[in-house]
Amino acid sequence: MDSGLAALLGAAVGSATTLGAAIVNSRAQARSHHAQWSRQHRRDAYARYLSALHDRDIAMDAVLAALRPDQPDLRDVDEKTDRFITLAREVHRAVEVVILEGPASVADIAERITVASGDLSHVMRRLAVNAHAGDTTRKAEDFTLAAERERTLYQAVKDFRLAARSTIGTAD
Repeated sequence: MDSGLAALLGAAVGSATTLGAAIVNSRAQARSHHAQWSRQHRRDAYARYLSALHDRDIAMDAVLAALRPDQPDLRDVDEKTDRFITLAREVHRAVEVVILEGPASVADIAERITVASGDLSHVMRRLAVNAHAGDTTRKAEDFTLAAERERTLYQAVKDFRLAARSTIGTAD
């Protein structure tokens, strides 16, 4: 084989190797960018959800506080309940994005939050209905149940935060 042909073959092999390495590096970089993009979307979805939960929970606390007196101001209770309902809708919108962004483990915990929130909301609604009816027979029992359900909800939210942090790779 003459030296010209050997040099040409050497250049071809070198070029092919360089091209192959560039393709591999390009794919690795694309995967890295996609993973970063995905983490950012999840982080945004999780943050919106937690923010909506926070706002809704403050509204629920306001409703429960308005129901505490022996003779609550029913107009105030109704206004605060309307605010709570509006914010609960925002939570439902935000959780849909969390479910879409995944993963399933985080969506499952969000479902636990939904169930715990619903359980607490049922107690709040019963307190409001009874306040409108002037019925105080179960009021103390319902407030005890509400406190228990708030603790369950809080634990589910804590679990969600931990799972979300793990999913998006946030260090402690």
